[in-house]
Amino acid sequence: MTSQTDHLNESAKVALALSDHERINFIRRPRWIGYTKAKEVIAQLENLLTYPKTHRMPNLLLVGETNNGKTMIVNRFHQFHPVTADPNTEQCQWPVLVVQAPPVPSEARFYIAILEKLSAPYCSCDSVYKKQFQVMKILGRVRVQIMIIDEIHQIVAGKIGAQRQFLNTIKYLGNELQIPIVGVGTYEAFNALQTDPQLANRFEPSVLPRWEQGQEYLRLLSSFERMMPLKQPSYLTEKDLAFKLLVMSEGTIGELSALLARAAIRAIEKRTETITPKLLDGMWWIRPSERKWKAEKNSQEK
Repeated sequence: MTSQTDHLNESAKVALALSDHERINFIRRPRWIGYTKAKEVIAQLENLLTYPKTHRMPNLLLVGETNNGKTMIVNRFHQFHPVTADPNTEQCQWPVLVVQAPPVPSEARFYIAILEKLSAPYCSCDSVYKKQFQVMKILGRVRVQIMIIDEIHQIVAGKIGAQRQFLNTIKYLGNELQIPIVGVGTYEAFNALQTDPQLANRFEPSVLPRWEQGQEYLRLLSSFERMMPLKQPSYLTEKDLAFKLLVMSEGTIGELSALLARAAIRAIEKRTETITPKLLDGMWWIRPSERKWKAEKNSQEK
């Protein structure tokens, strides 16, 4: 005999007993789904973390569309290896350092970003060489084992000379510290790294493709449905509904997650307690490509 909550996982079943407001807050929380490609990338990162030191450390370039789960994967890996304190020396150990690339390729800004991430005091007026020395000393002291540079595609925003200087900085840090470097960004990151043949050869690409119709996509929808504390099943894997969600999200997991969260909240507010094609049609939702087109049009009109 089936239960009225069989479509939910255990945490969603518990949330079902909450008030509507609390259920909505539950839906808005970030959620992790360990799909196949995400698990593969995390396994690659784990291998890099324990890679023995050598004069030529392997690196990884994780690329994909905007809002397709890259940062979520990095954050998940980071959670597995948090900062710890040695009880004997009271010295922090920082196995995984995640830092965002500056909006333009700048060696000084990059060093400042690292120092701020490490909560290390610094003087912004110090020379680049002094900042570099400070970064190298601290990274060695806290025993960083892997550095992940998010939004690495942003280096293409600068002139070629600045791009090359920034790439030389990355190469220098990897060589001197003998740690793997992981770049995370959009497909523009490929173009950025191609300007330095040595770095291009060292960075193994790992691509997060757009989602397509198939069993993996249906498993993803099923996982999402089990996390949404709705009183009625939505049957998201039904062919027409699954295709509609794919079109509306344009195949990126971040858009799909946001779309389903908004739909689930609307289902609670409308007292329907289920996500249907009719409910989706009644939502205010603009597809990512349309948003981009409107933004570019507005920019041209100014």
